[in-house]
Amino acid sequence: MNPRQRRGLIFMILSVVVAIVVFVILTGYVRSVSSQVGPTTTVYRAAGPIDAYTALGSENLEPVEVPERWTSETARLDLPDVEGRRVGFPLDAGTVVTQDMLIPVSDLSPTEREIAVNVDAVTGVAGRVRPGDRVDIYAVFSTVPGLPAQVRVLVRDVRVVSLGGVQTINETTAEGLEQADVIPVTLALEPEDSLSVTFANAFADEVRLVALPTDVGLDRTGDLDQFDAGSLGGLPVLEGVEQEGPVTVP
Repeated sequence: MNPRQRRGLIFMILSVVVAIVVFVILTGYVRSVSSQVGPTTTVYRAAGPIDAYTALGSENLEPVEVPERWTSETARLDLPDVEGRRVGFPLDAGTVVTQDMLIPVSDLSPTEREIAVNVDAVTGVAGRVRPGDRVDIYAVFSTVPGLPAQVRVLVRDVRVVSLGGVQTINETTAEGLEQADVIPVTLALEPEDSLSVTFANAFADEVRLVALPTDVGLDRTGDLDQFDAGSLGGLPVLEGVEQEGPVTVP
């Protein structure tokens, strides 16, 4: 074997060795990545911006394969799990839909109706109300012609169906147009009660949820149904009329 042939053989051997080394390195890298990523799963994310309470489906969601170890259990949903369901707040494009985002499926009785009212941190019991809780609904009337200024219990023992996310709305006040953060709360009501709550939501100064204890079924016959200024005692003082002498309380 002449020197040129020996050099060629050496180059061939070196090439084989280099190829084997590269193969081993790549195999180790792929194995390492596989061990870190693990199996994949399908999640569904918003294909574009989705408004609150829009029905979800294949037209506004897209499936994405992601490593299973990087997802939560609530994100591993099949399309039938989300088809037709709704989320109570807007979704940005690319947001992954999870089970805890979805508004619970309605379990209304044949005589119940769902109605939503807006509450804030105060009228909504500072976020302590959850779906399935029972509440009373109070309304404060002070500026409705023909109605005395009073607080009235509209409905007792109402089931909370769902709560939406915080939303910012524009409302007109004495100072002009202002923005306020509200939380939509969906309630299960009988038809007659839904009318009274709708009226109060439109005309009352305030509609307030009152949380109830777990033993709400106990006798509540001693509870007041309404309260007005006359219940405070004292003597009425007409506006614009100067009062002579001290006001006495009987």
